[in-house]
Amino acid sequence: MGSKLYVGNLSYDTTSSDLEQLCSPHGQVNSAEVIQDRDTGRSKGFGFVQMGTDQEAQAAIAALSGQNVGGRDLTVNEAKPREDRPRGGSGGYGGGGGGNKRY
Repeated sequence: MGSKLYVGNLSYDTTSSDLEQLCSPHGQVNSAEVIQDRDTGRSKGFGFVQMGTDQEAQAAIAALSGQNVGGRDLTVNEAKPREDRPRGGSGGYGGGGGGNKRY
């Protein structure tokens, strides 16, 4: 068990400070970050919290998972290790690449 938590289904108005305040009654919060869209700067509706210990992380999961905050039922669980994703590729605009297509 790790002490890093995934917190999902957050209101889009939730800030990193709000997320820290939400988790702090359950233990020491080392960091809290709401993930934002790179282009728009808007929240993506989820974030990560680093708790002080595994026990504090478990307490936060038990207390917050399924809680209604801001009109939404939170999903709180242990964060999964980040997988390496290939960089570059097709750029996400319709796949295929091929910049010389004629329409």
